[in-house]
Amino acid sequence: MPWNPDVYNQFKNIRFKPFYDLAELITDERNMKAVDLGCGTGEQTAILTEKFQDAVFTGIDSSPEMLEKSRSLENERLHFKMATTEAMLDEDENWDLIFSNAALQWSDDHQHLFPKLISKLNTGGQLAVQMPYQPGNTLNKILFELANEEPFRNDLNGWNLPSAVLTIDEYAQILFDSGLEDLNLSQKVYPIIAEDHETLFNFISGSALIPYLEKLTEEQQKSFTTEFKQRIAKDFAKLPAIYSFKRILLYGRIK
Repeated sequence: MPWNPDVYNQFKNIRFKPFYDLAELITDERNMKAVDLGCGTGEQTAILTEKFQDAVFTGIDSSPEMLEKSRSLENERLHFKMATTEAMLDEDENWDLIFSNAALQWSDDHQHLFPKLISKLNTGGQLAVQMPYQPGNTLNKILFELANEEPFRNDLNGWNLPSAVLTIDEYAQILFDSGLEDLNLSQKVYPIIAEDHETLFNFISGSALIPYLEKLTEEQQKSFTTEFKQRIAKDFAKLPAIYSFKRILLYGRIK
């Protein structure tokens, strides 16, 4: 099931707040060679090129549907290409800034991923990463628990998607051990106020729900989403509801 940029962007304002917070952590350096991992539609990457006027950015994403939206944004300082984070890490290329907003939660084994990312920084290079803290977010927990129960466990052939996201303490240790300095790490709540349960379902349906639905038949999808919505309504019984959506922001630079 492909990513749908229109569904994803229904919550554009909510998704942009942590992006701006992350961008503020970056020191503007001359002639930065920068990469945006999981750039999506490229709109945020374009904002970064405006903020850092001497930088040249490459936006990388594995979704052709998302990248199709980015083509009109390309210029002499902004380019896009379709690739995975893992493929980028296998290339013989280093960067002055590695940026990633709400994307690396889809990559596995962060204990090995982050040191490898940091190894791709030039001297003085900066790492700036933001991810939803899935293990502590209610909708993600409901989704994971539902997939482990019958009949959905059987429908999914036992498949589930445990979060690769670590604790902020673990990231602090990884970044420190990898030689990053000027560390700035935080876990922050970006509240979502929902007037109805459909709003909460729509928020997660544009991201974390996608890998589950793509493994189900159309009939199974209907059953899964119906039960998921019922559990959302049970967990958020009082309306309007506040969803305390937690995100981790990580910054450091190599000396």
